[in-house]
Amino acid sequence: MEKGVVLKSTGSRYRVLYGGGKIIDCSIKGKLRIKEFRTTNPVAVGDNILFEMEKKTYSGIITEVLDRRNYILRKASNLSKHSQILAANIDQVFLMITIVLPETPVEFIDRFLITAEAYRVPAKIIINKTDLYGEKELSKMEYLEKMYNKIGYESIRLSLKEMTNLDVLRSLMKGKTSLISGNSGVGKTTLLNAFNPLLNLKTAEISDYHKQGKHITTFPEMHQMPFDAFVIDTPGIRGFGVVDMERNEIYHFFREIFGKSKECRFNNCLHLDEPECAVRSAVEKGEISFLRYRSYLNIMDGDNGKYR
Repeated sequence: MEKGVVLKSTGSRYRVLYGGGKIIDCSIKGKLRIKEFRTTNPVAVGDNILFEMEKKTYSGIITEVLDRRNYILRKASNLSKHSQILAANIDQVFLMITIVLPETPVEFIDRFLITAEAYRVPAKIIINKTDLYGEKELSKMEYLEKMYNKIGYESIRLSLKEMTNLDVLRSLMKGKTSLISGNSGVGKTTLLNAFNPLLNLKTAEISDYHKQGKHITTFPEMHQMPFDAFVIDTPGIRGFGVVDMERNEIYHFFREIFGKSKECRFNNCLHLDEPECAVRSAVEKGEISFLRYRSYLNIMDGDNGKYR
């Protein structure tokens, strides 16, 4: 029996790193020993697994998925009751956003951040394509930076065209396994190529019609970087549906709303229309951002997180 880590999952085949740098393709046969989990992918990128070697075909059969330290989920689709594990056993997540071409909606950012919060994975924000920004875009960028920095989310400005702040990202990722996510076209794959040109990953131009990116990365994949780091690239996602959250728990994952909720009159306050709600009062005073509160309301309304 060999031990390895899953670098890529295509649903039925898995690329596995083992033995100090060797790579093997594996499949699943028979009954896989894993805790019952309603997900579309029983084995995820980042999973530590045990496999049996098939010497004739130089392939492996995964027999067990070892306990996960953590993971991050999203809904598999709007209609599905199942969820998809984006990655497992990660040290941090970076959400890459852009102000234009395409514009990343604030609610998309918030859905991702509260998901990271729920699974206790530290999150940071990368703001890419800063070389394209005029006065209006710079003003919006600074507003978002201030809003998220105030509640404890670090943001890093990035221009892959001008190669600014790549060294900052390298230092943040060194010695860690990081996941990069974001909506389509924000530059995740271009960033990985900048980190390691030998990867030569495919990228595509932004669609003129929708001003959105084309889906080039089709499956999550973990790449080894030349600066002692693993980085997981995920497919560009248009929607981010939150999972595994009870309605009365959602505010727990908005840091500033949770902090202020302790001052509400009622312990079970949902911060909607209850009397003497400290959260709504803080929004009215500008202590809590209205944009963040609006994201909270939309999630509470059961909005499915799909953007067009």
